[in-house]
Amino acid sequence: MRDFKSLLVWQKSHELTLSVYELTSDFPRSEIYGLTSQIRRSSSSIPTNIAEGCGRTSQSQMAHFLNISLGSASELRYQIILARDLNYISNKMCKELSVSVDEVMKMLTSLHQQVQRTNS
Repeated sequence: MRDFKSLLVWQKSHELTLSVYELTSDFPRSEIYGLTSQIRRSSSSIPTNIAEGCGRTSQSQMAHFLNISLGSASELRYQIILARDLNYISNKMCKELSVSVDEVMKMLTSLHQQVQRTNS
């Protein structure tokens, strides 16, 4: 069992989630059950699944939850593009968030590979 709070990837994904929550507070009220909800759920799913994986007893279970986090990050990448195309966020904000998501995805991939090697 690992302390998820000590993982840099969890810290970065938590910061990303906080940014997404702040950003989406300005989305139209008509999106509260649509894109606002989806983008918040996918962003918060990243650190949530890292934490859940850290609470599991096997490396294979940890790897499984890291895969879920990667899937959620991919969802978030698209939702950021959609928010930009709907003019809910600026091109600049889209680029900044995309860079953050890409950084988290690289870190998740690296951690996943490390966990897989340890599992072998």
